Amino acid sequence: MKMSKLFVQTLREFPSDAEVVSHKMLARAGYIRKLTSGVYNYLPLMWRVLKKIENIVREEMDKAGAQELLMPFVQPKELWIESGRWEAYGKELMRLKDRHNREMCLGPTHEEIITSIARDVLKSYKQLPTNLYQIQSKFRDEVRPRFGLLRGREFIMKDAYSFGTSQEELDKEYQNMWEAYTKIFKRCGLETKAVQSDSGAIGGNVSHEFMVITTTDAGENDVFYCDDCDYAANSNHAISNLLPAITDGKEYFKETKVVDTPNTHTIEELSKFLNIPSTLILKALVYIIDKKPVIALIRADKTVEETKLLNTIGGLEIRIATSGEIEEIMKENGFDAIPGFIGPKGMKNIEIIADNTVKDMKNFVVGINQNDVHLVGANIEDLGIEKLQYTDLRLVEAGELCPQCGKPLKVTRGIEVGNIFQLGTKYSKPMNAVYLDADGKAKPYIMGCYGIGISRTAAAAVEAHHDEWGIKWPLAIAPYHVIIVPVSTKDETQMKVATKIYEDLLANGVEAVLDDRDERPGVKFKDADLIGFPYRITVGKTITEGNVEFVTRQTGEKVAIKPEEATSKVIEAVKAIK
Repeated sequence: MKMSKLFVQTLREFPSDAEVVSHKMLARAGYIRKLTSGVYNYLPLMWRVLKKIENIVREEMDKAGAQELLMPFVQPKELWIESGRWEAYGKELMRLKDRHNREMCLGPTHEEIITSIARDVLKSYKQLPTNLYQIQSKFRDEVRPRFGLLRGREFIMKDAYSFGTSQEELDKEYQNMWEAYTKIFKRCGLETKAVQSDSGAIGGNVSHEFMVITTTDAGENDVFYCDDCDYAANSNHAISNLLPAITDGKEYFKETKVVDTPNTHTIEELSKFLNIPSTLILKALVYIIDKKPVIALIRADKTVEETKLLNTIGGLEIRIATSGEIEEIMKENGFDAIPGFIGPKGMKNIEIIADNTVKDMKNFVVGINQNDVHLVGANIEDLGIEKLQYTDLRLVEAGELCPQCGKPLKVTRGIEVGNIFQLGTKYSKPMNAVYLDADGKAKPYIMGCYGIGISRTAAAAVEAHHDEWGIKWPLAIAPYHVIIVPVSTKDETQMKVATKIYEDLLANGVEAVLDDRDERPGVKFKDADLIGFPYRITVGKTITEGNVEFVTRQTGEKVAIKPEEATSKVIEAVKAIK
Protein backbone atom coordinates (compact mmCIF):
# COMPACT_ATOMS: atom_id res chain seq x y z
CA MET A 1 0.00 0.00 0.00
CA LYS A 2 1.23 3.48 -0.88
CA MET A 3 0.82 6.00 1.90
CA SER A 4 -0.57 8.49 -0.60
CA LYS A 5 -3.46 6.08 -1.25
CA LEU A 6 -4.01 4.88 2.32
CA PHE A 7 -7.43 5.96 3.67
CA VAL A 8 -6.21 7.64 6.81
CA GLN A 9 -6.22 11.13 8.26
CA THR A 10 -4.18 11.74 11.37
CA LEU A 11 -5.16 14.60 13.67
CA ARG A 12 -2.98 17.21 15.31
CA GLU A 13 -4.83 17.00 18.63
CA PHE A 14 -6.67 14.37 20.64
CA PRO A 15 -10.49 14.54 20.48
CA SER A 16 -11.95 16.64 23.30
CA ASP A 17 -14.27 13.84 24.45
CA ALA A 18 -11.54 11.19 24.64
CA GLU A 19 -10.75 10.18 28.24
CA VAL A 20 -8.39 7.23 27.93
CA VAL A 21 -5.26 6.47 25.93
CA SER A 22 -6.83 3.98 23.51
CA HIS A 23 -9.65 6.36 22.58
CA LYS A 24 -7.23 9.26 22.15
CA MET A 25 -4.71 7.32 20.09
CA LEU A 26 -7.17 5.43 17.86
CA ALA A 27 -9.08 8.59 17.01
CA ARG A 28 -6.02 10.76 16.42
CA ALA A 29 -4.24 8.09 14.35
CA GLY A 30 -7.23 7.69 12.02
CA TYR A 31 -8.46 4.27 13.14
CA ILE A 32 -11.95 5.20 14.33
CA ARG A 33 -14.50 8.00 13.91
CA LYS A 34 -17.39 8.61 16.26
CA LEU A 35 -20.84 8.27 14.68
CA THR A 36 -22.95 8.85 17.77
CA SER A 37 -22.66 8.23 21.52
CA GLY A 38 -20.93 4.87 22.05
CA VAL A 39 -20.98 3.98 18.32
CA TYR A 40 -17.91 4.22 16.09
CA ASN A 41 -16.96 3.78 12.45
CA TYR A 42 -14.09 1.33 12.05
CA LEU A 43 -11.90 2.87 9.35
CA PRO A 44 -9.57 0.75 7.14
CA LEU A 45 -6.64 0.67 9.58
CA MET A 46 -8.92 -0.40 12.45
CA TRP A 47 -10.70 -2.97 10.31
CA ARG A 48 -7.38 -4.63 9.48
CA VAL A 49 -6.56 -4.86 13.19
CA LEU A 50 -9.98 -6.32 14.02
CA LYS A 51 -9.80 -8.89 11.22
CA LYS A 52 -6.40 -10.05 12.46
CA ILE A 53 -7.73 -10.50 15.99
CA GLU A 54 -10.75 -12.34 14.58
CA ASN A 55 -8.50 -14.68 12.58
CA ILE A 56 -6.41 -15.50 15.65
CA VAL A 57 -9.61 -16.21 17.58
CA ARG A 58 -10.96 -18.39 14.75
CA GLU A 59 -7.77 -20.41 14.46
CA GLU A 60 -7.59 -21.18 18.17
CA MET A 61 -11.32 -21.83 18.54
CA ASP A 62 -11.27 -24.20 15.58
CA LYS A 63 -8.23 -25.98 17.01
CA ALA A 64 -10.15 -26.35 20.28
CA GLY A 65 -12.94 -28.16 18.44
CA ALA A 66 -15.53 -25.37 18.28
CA GLN A 67 -17.59 -24.76 15.13
CA GLU A 68 -18.44 -21.33 13.74
CA LEU A 69 -21.91 -20.13 12.79
CA LEU A 70 -23.65 -16.77 12.52
CA MET A 71 -26.85 -15.80 14.32
CA PRO A 72 -29.21 -12.86 13.69
CA PHE A 73 -28.47 -9.49 15.25
CA VAL A 74 -32.19 -8.78 15.75
CA GLN A 75 -33.91 -11.17 18.16
CA PRO A 76 -37.62 -11.84 18.86
CA LYS A 77 -39.12 -11.06 22.27
CA GLU A 78 -40.63 -14.55 22.55
CA LEU A 79 -37.30 -16.29 23.15
CA TRP A 80 -36.34 -13.77 25.84
CA ILE A 81 -39.70 -14.35 27.51
CA GLU A 82 -38.92 -18.09 27.56
CA SER A 83 -35.61 -17.54 29.33
CA GLY A 84 -37.12 -14.99 31.72
CA ARG A 85 -34.72 -12.23 30.70
CA TRP A 86 -37.02 -9.88 28.75
CA GLU A 87 -37.75 -7.86 31.88
CA ALA A 88 -34.79 -9.03 33.95
CA TYR A 89 -32.05 -7.82 31.61
CA GLY A 90 -32.80 -4.16 32.29
CA LYS A 91 -32.54 -0.96 30.29
CA GLU A 92 -29.36 -2.04 28.51
CA LEU A 93 -31.57 -4.25 26.28
CA MET A 94 -32.46 -2.16 23.22
CA ARG A 95 -36.11 -2.99 22.54
CA LEU A 96 -37.96 -2.11 19.31
CA LYS A 97 -40.99 -3.03 17.20
CA ASP A 98 -41.21 -3.95 13.53
CA ARG A 99 -43.91 -2.76 11.13
CA HIS A 100 -46.18 -5.58 12.29
CA ASN A 101 -45.89 -4.34 15.88
CA ARG A 102 -43.89 -7.41 16.89
CA GLU A 103 -41.48 -6.71 19.74
CA MET A 104 -37.79 -7.37 19.09
CA CYS A 105 -34.42 -6.46 20.57
CA LEU A 106 -30.91 -5.81 19.35
CA GLY A 107 -28.78 -8.70 20.55
CA PRO A 108 -26.49 -7.83 23.47
CA THR A 109 -25.72 -11.55 23.75
CA HIS A 110 -27.09 -14.73 22.17
CA GLU A 111 -27.88 -17.32 24.86
CA GLU A 112 -31.56 -17.48 23.87
CA ILE A 113 -30.88 -17.85 20.15
CA ILE A 114 -28.20 -20.53 20.47
CA THR A 115 -30.32 -22.50 22.95
CA SER A 116 -33.24 -22.47 20.50
CA ILE A 117 -30.94 -23.73 17.75
CA ALA A 118 -29.58 -26.51 19.95
CA ARG A 119 -32.99 -27.78 21.05
CA ASP A 120 -34.03 -28.09 17.38
CA VAL A 121 -30.88 -29.98 16.34
CA LEU A 122 -29.16 -31.68 19.29
CA LYS A 123 -31.71 -34.38 20.09
CA SER A 124 -29.46 -37.19 21.35
CA TYR A 125 -26.62 -37.63 23.82
CA LYS A 126 -24.67 -39.05 20.85
CA GLN A 127 -24.47 -35.51 19.41
CA LEU A 128 -22.92 -34.11 22.58
CA PRO A 129 -20.73 -32.42 23.69
CA THR A 130 -20.81 -29.60 21.12
CA ASN A 131 -19.35 -26.09 21.10
CA LEU A 132 -20.70 -23.45 18.68
CA TYR A 133 -19.37 -19.91 18.27
CA GLN A 134 -19.86 -16.76 16.23
CA ILE A 135 -18.13 -13.41 15.69
CA GLN A 136 -20.64 -10.61 15.37
CA SER A 137 -21.67 -7.09 16.38
CA LYS A 138 -23.58 -6.66 19.64
CA PHE A 139 -25.53 -3.75 21.09
CA ARG A 140 -26.04 -2.78 24.72
CA ASP A 141 -27.70 0.52 25.49
CA GLU A 142 -25.16 1.63 28.08
CA VAL A 143 -26.41 4.44 30.29
CA ARG A 144 -23.03 6.16 30.05
CA PRO A 145 -20.87 5.09 27.11
CA ARG A 146 -17.26 6.11 27.66
CA PHE A 147 -13.65 5.13 27.02
CA GLY A 148 -14.15 4.74 23.26
CA LEU A 149 -14.14 1.08 22.23
CA LEU A 150 -13.77 -0.08 25.83
CA ARG A 151 -17.28 0.94 26.91
CA GLY A 152 -19.28 1.49 23.75
CA ARG A 153 -22.86 0.60 22.95
CA GLU A 154 -22.08 -1.27 19.74
CA PHE A 155 -19.12 -3.64 19.73
CA ILE A 156 -17.74 -6.76 18.05
CA MET A 157 -17.62 -9.95 20.07
CA LYS A 158 -16.86 -13.63 19.77
CA ASP A 159 -19.34 -15.65 21.79
CA ALA A 160 -19.25 -19.42 22.10
CA TYR A 161 -21.67 -21.83 23.76
CA SER A 162 -21.07 -25.40 24.80
CA PHE A 163 -23.70 -28.11 25.28
CA GLY A 164 -23.02 -31.29 27.23
CA THR A 165 -24.62 -34.02 29.29
CA SER A 166 -22.84 -33.61 32.62
CA GLN A 167 -20.92 -31.31 34.91
CA GLU A 168 -17.83 -33.35 34.09
CA GLU A 169 -18.19 -32.51 30.40
CA LEU A 170 -18.72 -28.84 31.26
CA ASP A 171 -15.62 -28.77 33.47
CA LYS A 172 -13.59 -30.29 30.65
CA GLU A 173 -14.83 -27.77 28.06
CA TYR A 174 -14.36 -24.90 30.52
CA GLN A 175 -10.70 -25.87 30.86
CA ASN A 176 -10.45 -26.32 27.08
CA MET A 177 -11.69 -22.76 26.53
CA TRP A 178 -9.42 -21.46 29.29
CA GLU A 179 -6.41 -22.88 27.46
CA ALA A 180 -7.64 -21.57 24.09
CA TYR A 181 -8.09 -18.08 25.55
CA THR A 182 -4.61 -18.13 27.02
CA LYS A 183 -3.19 -18.90 23.55
CA ILE A 184 -5.36 -16.26 21.85
CA PHE A 185 -4.32 -13.39 24.07
CA LYS A 186 -0.67 -14.44 24.03
CA ARG A 187 -0.73 -14.40 20.22
CA CYS A 188 -2.30 -10.92 20.36
CA GLY A 189 0.66 -9.73 22.41
CA LEU A 190 -1.33 -9.30 25.61
CA GLU A 191 -0.47 -10.42 29.11
CA THR A 192 -3.70 -11.49 30.79
CA LYS A 193 -4.69 -12.76 34.19
CA ALA A 194 -7.72 -15.04 34.64
CA VAL A 195 -9.66 -13.81 37.65
CA GLN A 196 -12.76 -15.01 39.47
CA SER A 197 -15.67 -12.75 38.61
CA ASP A 198 -19.35 -12.00 38.96
CA SER A 199 -21.56 -13.61 36.32
CA GLY A 200 -23.86 -10.60 36.02
CA ALA A 201 -26.77 -10.74 33.57
CA ILE A 202 -25.36 -13.83 31.83
CA GLY A 203 -25.87 -16.01 34.91
CA GLY A 204 -24.20 -19.17 36.14
CA ASN A 205 -22.37 -20.10 39.31
CA VAL A 206 -18.76 -20.19 38.11
CA SER A 207 -17.14 -17.54 35.94
CA HIS A 208 -13.74 -16.05 35.20
CA GLU A 209 -12.65 -12.90 33.40
CA PHE A 210 -9.46 -12.61 31.39
CA MET A 211 -8.04 -9.22 32.32
CA VAL A 212 -5.31 -7.21 30.64
CA ILE A 213 -3.36 -5.71 33.51
CA THR A 214 -2.82 -1.98 33.01
CA THR A 215 -1.65 1.05 34.93
CA THR A 216 -3.72 3.45 32.81
CA ASP A 217 -7.01 5.09 33.77
CA ALA A 218 -8.83 2.73 31.40
CA GLY A 219 -8.68 -0.10 33.90
CA GLU A 220 -12.33 -0.81 34.69
CA ASN A 221 -11.95 -2.95 37.78
CA ASP A 222 -9.56 -3.56 40.61
CA VAL A 223 -8.03 -7.02 40.40
CA PHE A 224 -6.86 -8.57 43.66
CA TYR A 225 -4.19 -11.21 43.32
CA CYS A 226 -1.61 -13.15 45.26
CA ASP A 227 2.02 -13.51 44.21
CA ASP A 228 2.45 -16.65 46.31
CA CYS A 229 -0.37 -18.70 44.75
CA ASP A 230 -2.74 -18.53 41.78
CA TYR A 231 -5.55 -16.62 43.51
CA ALA A 232 -6.92 -13.69 41.51
CA ALA A 233 -10.38 -12.13 41.55
CA ASN A 234 -12.27 -9.11 40.31
CA SER A 235 -13.17 -6.65 43.07
CA ASN A 236 -16.85 -7.61 42.83
CA HIS A 237 -15.99 -11.24 43.57
CA ALA A 238 -12.82 -11.07 45.66
CA ILE A 239 -12.70 -12.40 49.20
CA SER A 240 -9.99 -12.24 51.84
CA ASN A 241 -9.11 -13.16 55.39
CA LEU A 242 -9.09 -10.16 57.70
CA LEU A 243 -6.50 -9.39 60.29
CA PRO A 244 -7.96 -8.96 63.83
CA ALA A 245 -9.73 -5.63 64.29
CA ILE A 246 -7.65 -2.94 65.96
CA THR A 247 -9.16 -2.04 69.34
CA ASP A 248 -6.00 -0.87 71.15
CA GLY A 249 -6.64 -3.65 73.70
CA LYS A 250 -9.03 -1.42 75.65
CA GLU A 251 -12.49 -2.15 77.00
CA TYR A 252 -14.27 0.98 75.80
CA PHE A 253 -17.82 0.29 77.02
CA LYS A 254 -18.71 -1.63 80.19
CA GLU A 255 -22.47 -1.24 79.78
CA THR A 256 -25.06 -0.83 77.08
CA LYS A 257 -26.55 2.65 77.06
CA VAL A 258 -27.65 5.56 74.90
CA VAL A 259 -25.20 8.48 74.80
CA ASP A 260 -25.38 11.94 73.29
CA THR A 261 -23.35 12.31 70.10
CA PRO A 262 -24.29 15.74 68.69
CA ASN A 263 -23.34 16.64 65.12
CA THR A 264 -21.59 13.32 64.45
CA HIS A 265 -22.86 12.74 60.92
CA THR A 266 -19.88 10.73 59.66
CA ILE A 267 -17.91 7.74 60.90
CA GLU A 268 -14.85 9.96 61.31
CA GLU A 269 -16.76 12.49 63.41
CA LEU A 270 -18.30 9.79 65.59
CA SER A 271 -14.98 8.00 66.06
CA LYS A 272 -13.28 11.23 67.09
CA PHE A 273 -16.11 12.32 69.39
CA LEU A 274 -16.16 9.00 71.30
CA ASN A 275 -12.39 8.55 71.01
CA ILE A 276 -12.79 5.00 69.65
CA PRO A 277 -11.45 3.15 66.61
CA SER A 278 -13.89 2.86 63.69
CA THR A 279 -13.74 -0.93 64.07
CA LEU A 280 -16.09 -0.53 67.05
CA ILE A 281 -18.79 1.19 64.97
CA LEU A 282 -21.55 -0.69 63.16
CA LYS A 283 -22.33 1.16 59.93
CA ALA A 284 -25.87 1.00 58.49
CA LEU A 285 -26.33 1.98 54.83
CA VAL A 286 -29.65 2.29 53.04
CA TYR A 287 -29.74 1.13 49.42
CA ILE A 288 -32.50 1.11 46.83
CA ILE A 289 -32.52 -2.23 45.01
CA ASP A 290 -35.11 -2.58 42.25
CA LYS A 291 -37.04 0.33 43.82
CA LYS A 292 -37.15 -1.33 47.27
CA PRO A 293 -35.13 -0.20 50.33
CA VAL A 294 -32.51 -2.54 51.80
CA ILE A 295 -30.29 -1.92 54.84
CA ALA A 296 -26.70 -3.18 54.68
CA LEU A 297 -24.73 -3.54 57.92
CA ILE A 298 -20.94 -3.62 57.95
CA ARG A 299 -18.04 -2.82 60.27
CA ALA A 300 -17.44 0.90 59.81
CA ASP A 301 -13.82 0.64 58.67
CA LYS A 302 -14.92 -1.46 55.70
CA THR A 303 -16.80 -0.70 52.47
CA VAL A 304 -19.82 -2.43 50.95
CA GLU A 305 -19.16 -3.94 47.50
CA GLU A 306 -22.47 -3.15 45.80
CA THR A 307 -22.43 -6.00 43.27
CA LYS A 308 -22.15 -8.50 46.12
CA LEU A 309 -25.15 -6.90 47.83
CA LEU A 310 -27.11 -6.85 44.57
CA ASN A 311 -26.43 -10.55 43.99
CA THR A 312 -27.39 -11.42 47.56
CA ILE A 313 -30.79 -9.81 47.03
CA GLY A 314 -31.08 -11.20 43.50
CA GLY A 315 -31.76 -7.76 42.10
CA LEU A 316 -31.00 -5.97 38.85
CA GLU A 317 -30.29 -2.35 39.79
CA ILE A 318 -28.73 -0.87 42.91
CA ARG A 319 -27.96 2.61 44.20
CA ILE A 320 -27.46 4.32 47.53
CA ALA A 321 -30.64 5.94 48.88
CA THR A 322 -30.94 9.72 48.74
CA SER A 323 -31.43 11.83 51.89
CA GLY A 324 -35.04 12.40 50.87
CA GLU A 325 -35.69 8.70 50.44
CA ILE A 326 -34.12 7.95 53.84
CA GLU A 327 -36.37 10.52 55.48
CA GLU A 328 -39.44 8.87 53.90
CA ILE A 329 -38.30 5.41 55.06
CA MET A 330 -37.76 6.76 58.59
CA LYS A 331 -41.25 8.30 58.67
CA GLU A 332 -42.82 5.02 57.53
CA ASN A 333 -41.15 3.35 60.51
CA GLY A 334 -42.08 6.06 63.00
CA PHE A 335 -38.70 7.84 63.14
CA ASP A 336 -37.39 11.23 62.06
CA ALA A 337 -33.67 10.43 62.02
CA ILE A 338 -31.32 11.86 59.39
CA PRO A 339 -28.32 10.11 57.80
CA GLY A 340 -25.57 9.58 60.35
CA PHE A 341 -27.91 8.34 63.05
CA ILE A 342 -29.86 5.57 61.34
CA GLY A 343 -29.63 1.91 62.31
CA PRO A 344 -31.49 -1.40 62.07
CA LYS A 345 -33.28 -1.15 65.44
CA GLY A 346 -37.04 -0.93 65.09
CA MET A 347 -37.01 -1.08 61.29
CA LYS A 348 -39.91 -3.07 59.83
CA ASN A 349 -40.70 -4.42 56.36
CA ILE A 350 -37.15 -3.76 55.21
CA GLU A 351 -34.70 -6.48 54.34
CA ILE A 352 -31.54 -6.25 56.44
CA ILE A 353 -28.30 -7.87 55.25
CA ALA A 354 -25.16 -7.97 57.40
CA ASP A 355 -21.61 -8.45 56.23
CA ASN A 356 -19.65 -11.25 57.87
CA THR A 357 -17.56 -8.64 59.72
CA VAL A 358 -20.60 -7.96 61.92
CA LYS A 359 -20.54 -11.51 63.34
CA ASP A 360 -17.46 -10.85 65.49
CA MET A 361 -18.40 -7.36 66.65
CA LYS A 362 -18.94 -7.00 70.42
CA ASN A 363 -19.82 -3.97 72.54
CA PHE A 364 -20.02 -1.73 69.50
CA VAL A 365 -21.59 1.64 68.68
CA VAL A 366 -24.64 1.91 66.44
CA GLY A 367 -27.27 4.43 65.39
CA ILE A 368 -30.80 3.87 66.78
CA ASN A 369 -32.78 6.21 64.50
CA GLN A 370 -32.66 9.14 66.91
CA ASN A 371 -30.80 12.29 65.97
CA ASP A 372 -27.66 13.22 67.93
CA VAL A 373 -27.52 9.97 69.96
CA HIS A 374 -26.01 6.50 69.54
CA LEU A 375 -26.23 3.21 71.41
CA VAL A 376 -22.85 2.20 72.86
CA GLY A 377 -21.73 -1.15 74.26
CA ALA A 378 -24.28 -2.82 71.98
CA ASN A 379 -24.39 -6.36 70.65
CA ILE A 380 -26.41 -7.63 67.74
CA GLU A 381 -29.06 -9.21 70.00
CA ASP A 382 -29.75 -5.76 71.49
CA LEU A 383 -31.09 -4.51 68.18
CA GLY A 384 -34.17 -6.71 67.99
CA ILE A 385 -33.71 -7.64 64.33
CA GLU A 386 -36.31 -10.27 63.47
CA LYS A 387 -34.52 -11.71 60.44
CA LEU A 388 -30.87 -11.10 59.72
CA GLN A 389 -28.86 -12.67 56.93
CA TYR A 390 -25.06 -12.78 57.11
CA THR A 391 -23.03 -12.90 53.90
CA ASP A 392 -19.91 -11.47 52.26
CA LEU A 393 -20.63 -7.85 51.30
CA ARG A 394 -17.17 -6.45 51.88
CA LEU A 395 -14.94 -4.77 49.31
CA VAL A 396 -11.51 -6.34 49.68
CA GLU A 397 -8.52 -4.06 50.29
CA ALA A 398 -4.87 -4.51 49.39
CA GLY A 399 -2.87 -6.04 52.22
CA GLU A 400 -5.69 -8.26 53.46
CA LEU A 401 -4.82 -11.93 53.47
CA CYS A 402 -5.21 -14.33 50.55
CA PRO A 403 -8.06 -16.81 51.21
CA GLN A 404 -5.98 -19.64 49.72
CA CYS A 405 -2.50 -19.22 51.18
CA GLY A 406 -2.77 -16.44 53.77
CA LYS A 407 -0.22 -14.09 52.20
CA PRO A 408 -1.04 -10.37 51.66
CA LEU A 409 -3.10 -9.58 48.57
CA LYS A 410 -2.00 -7.04 45.99
CA VAL A 411 -4.23 -4.94 43.74
CA THR A 412 -3.91 -3.64 40.20
CA ARG A 413 -6.19 -2.33 37.47
CA GLY A 414 -7.48 -4.53 34.69
CA ILE A 415 -9.41 -4.36 31.42
CA GLU A 416 -11.72 -7.29 30.72
CA VAL A 417 -11.12 -8.76 27.25
CA GLY A 418 -12.70 -12.20 27.69
CA ASN A 419 -14.93 -14.17 30.02
CA ILE A 420 -16.03 -17.75 30.55
CA PHE A 421 -19.16 -18.90 32.40
CA GLN A 422 -20.51 -22.20 33.62
CA LEU A 423 -24.21 -21.71 32.88
CA GLY A 424 -25.41 -25.16 33.87
CA THR A 425 -29.14 -25.38 33.08
CA LYS A 426 -29.94 -21.65 33.48
CA TYR A 427 -31.22 -21.47 29.90
CA SER A 428 -31.87 -25.06 28.93
CA LYS A 429 -34.41 -25.70 31.72
CA PRO A 430 -36.72 -22.71 31.23
CA MET A 431 -36.49 -23.03 27.45
CA ASN A 432 -37.12 -26.80 27.55
CA ALA A 433 -33.92 -27.46 25.60
CA VAL A 434 -33.41 -31.18 26.14
CA TYR A 435 -31.73 -34.25 24.67
CA LEU A 436 -32.47 -37.95 25.12
CA ASP A 437 -29.93 -39.83 27.23
CA ALA A 438 -28.88 -43.47 26.76
CA ASP A 439 -32.04 -44.60 28.59
CA GLY A 440 -34.30 -42.48 26.40
CA LYS A 441 -35.00 -39.92 29.15
CA ALA A 442 -35.22 -36.22 28.32
CA LYS A 443 -32.64 -34.10 30.15
CA PRO A 444 -31.63 -30.43 29.86
CA TYR A 445 -28.26 -29.55 28.36
CA ILE A 446 -25.45 -28.58 30.72
CA MET A 447 -24.24 -25.34 29.13
CA GLY A 448 -21.20 -23.07 29.14
CA CYS A 449 -20.69 -19.61 27.64
CA TYR A 450 -17.39 -18.11 26.46
CA GLY A 451 -16.93 -14.53 25.20
CA ILE A 452 -14.09 -12.44 23.79
CA GLY A 453 -14.46 -8.75 23.02
CA ILE A 454 -12.79 -8.35 19.63
CA SER A 455 -12.95 -4.54 19.57
CA ARG A 456 -12.14 -4.37 23.30
CA THR A 457 -9.05 -6.52 22.72
CA ALA A 458 -7.83 -4.04 20.10
CA ALA A 459 -8.36 -1.11 22.46
CA ALA A 460 -6.75 -2.98 25.36
CA ALA A 461 -3.71 -3.63 23.18
CA VAL A 462 -3.31 0.13 22.71
CA GLU A 463 -3.64 0.68 26.46
CA ALA A 464 -0.90 -1.89 27.04
CA HIS A 465 1.36 -0.85 24.13
CA HIS A 466 1.89 2.87 23.57
CA ASP A 467 4.12 5.78 24.40
CA GLU A 468 3.73 9.55 24.20
CA TRP A 469 4.26 9.46 20.44
CA GLY A 470 1.62 6.90 19.52
CA ILE A 471 0.65 3.24 19.33
CA LYS A 472 3.13 0.35 19.53
CA TRP A 473 1.14 -2.50 17.98
CA PRO A 474 2.17 -6.10 18.65
CA LEU A 475 3.29 -7.45 15.28
CA ALA A 476 0.53 -10.10 15.03
CA ILE A 477 -2.33 -7.59 15.13
CA ALA A 478 -0.75 -4.49 13.58
CA PRO A 479 -2.61 -3.14 10.53
CA TYR A 480 0.66 -3.30 8.55
CA HIS A 481 3.97 -4.83 9.54
CA VAL A 482 6.37 -2.19 8.28
CA ILE A 483 6.58 1.24 6.73
CA ILE A 484 9.36 2.25 4.34
CA VAL A 485 10.15 5.95 4.51
CA PRO A 486 12.29 7.60 1.84
CA VAL A 487 13.46 10.86 3.40
CA SER A 488 13.16 12.66 0.06
CA THR A 489 10.84 11.41 -2.68
CA LYS A 490 12.75 13.68 -5.09
CA ASP A 491 15.96 11.74 -4.56
CA GLU A 492 16.05 9.05 -7.27
CA THR A 493 18.43 6.79 -5.38
CA GLN A 494 16.36 6.90 -2.20
CA MET A 495 13.13 6.19 -4.07
CA LYS A 496 14.70 3.37 -6.07
CA VAL A 497 16.01 1.61 -2.95
CA ALA A 498 12.78 2.24 -0.99
CA THR A 499 10.66 0.86 -3.83
CA LYS A 500 12.90 -2.22 -4.14
CA ILE A 501 12.58 -2.94 -0.39
CA TYR A 502 8.81 -2.40 -0.60
CA GLU A 503 8.37 -4.77 -3.55
CA ASP A 504 10.62 -7.45 -2.03
CA LEU A 505 8.63 -7.36 1.20
CA LEU A 506 5.29 -7.63 -0.61
CA ALA A 507 6.61 -10.58 -2.63
CA ASN A 508 7.41 -12.37 0.64
CA GLY A 509 3.98 -11.89 2.20
CA VAL A 510 4.87 -8.88 4.34
CA GLU A 511 2.22 -6.18 4.72
CA ALA A 512 4.20 -3.07 3.87
CA VAL A 513 3.45 0.60 3.35
CA LEU A 514 5.63 2.89 1.22
CA ASP A 515 5.43 6.51 2.36
CA ASP A 516 5.58 8.12 -1.06
CA ARG A 517 4.18 11.47 0.11
CA ASP A 518 6.01 14.66 -0.67
CA GLU A 519 6.17 15.64 2.99
CA ARG A 520 8.85 16.73 5.41
CA PRO A 521 10.66 13.79 7.09
CA GLY A 522 9.44 14.90 10.51
CA VAL A 523 5.80 14.60 9.40
CA LYS A 524 6.41 11.10 8.03
CA PHE A 525 8.18 9.92 11.17
CA LYS A 526 5.48 11.34 13.47
CA ASP A 527 2.72 9.66 11.46
CA ALA A 528 4.62 6.35 11.47
CA ASP A 529 4.98 6.46 15.26
CA LEU A 530 1.39 7.59 15.82
CA ILE A 531 -0.11 4.88 13.61
CA GLY A 532 2.17 2.35 15.24
CA PHE A 533 3.94 0.39 12.49
CA PRO A 534 6.01 -2.28 14.29
CA TYR A 535 9.02 -1.61 12.01
CA ARG A 536 10.24 1.43 10.09
CA ILE A 537 12.89 1.32 7.40
CA THR A 538 14.19 4.79 6.63
CA VAL A 539 16.05 5.37 3.37
CA GLY A 540 18.04 8.59 3.69
CA LYS A 541 21.44 10.06 2.96
CA THR A 542 23.23 7.03 4.47
CA ILE A 543 22.12 5.02 1.43
CA THR A 544 25.21 6.43 -0.31
CA GLU A 545 27.16 4.35 2.23
CA GLY A 546 24.95 1.34 1.54
CA ASN A 547 22.89 1.61 4.75
CA VAL A 548 19.31 2.27 5.80
CA GLU A 549 17.97 2.97 9.29
CA PHE A 550 16.00 0.12 10.84
CA VAL A 551 13.71 1.11 13.74
CA THR A 552 11.81 -1.28 16.04
CA ARG A 553 8.78 0.55 17.39
CA GLN A 554 8.31 -1.57 20.54
CA THR A 555 11.81 -0.98 21.84
CA GLY A 556 12.80 2.21 20.04
CA GLU A 557 16.03 0.54 18.89
CA LYS A 558 17.63 2.11 15.82
CA VAL A 559 20.38 0.45 13.78
CA ALA A 560 22.12 1.20 10.49
CA ILE A 561 22.07 -1.91 8.29
CA LYS A 562 22.11 -2.99 4.65
CA PRO A 563 18.77 -2.79 2.78
CA GLU A 564 18.70 -6.54 2.16
CA GLU A 565 19.37 -7.20 5.85
CA ALA A 566 16.48 -4.94 6.85
CA THR A 567 14.24 -6.83 4.44
CA SER A 568 15.32 -10.19 5.87
CA LYS A 569 14.74 -9.07 9.47
CA VAL A 570 11.14 -8.10 8.74
CA ILE A 571 10.44 -11.24 6.71
CA GLU A 572 11.75 -13.49 9.49
CA ALA A 573 9.78 -11.62 12.16
CA VAL A 574 6.56 -11.96 10.17
CA LYS A 575 7.16 -15.66 9.52
CA ALA A 576 7.54 -16.21 13.25
CA ILE A 577 4.00 -15.03 13.99
CA LYS A 578 2.31 -17.04 11.24
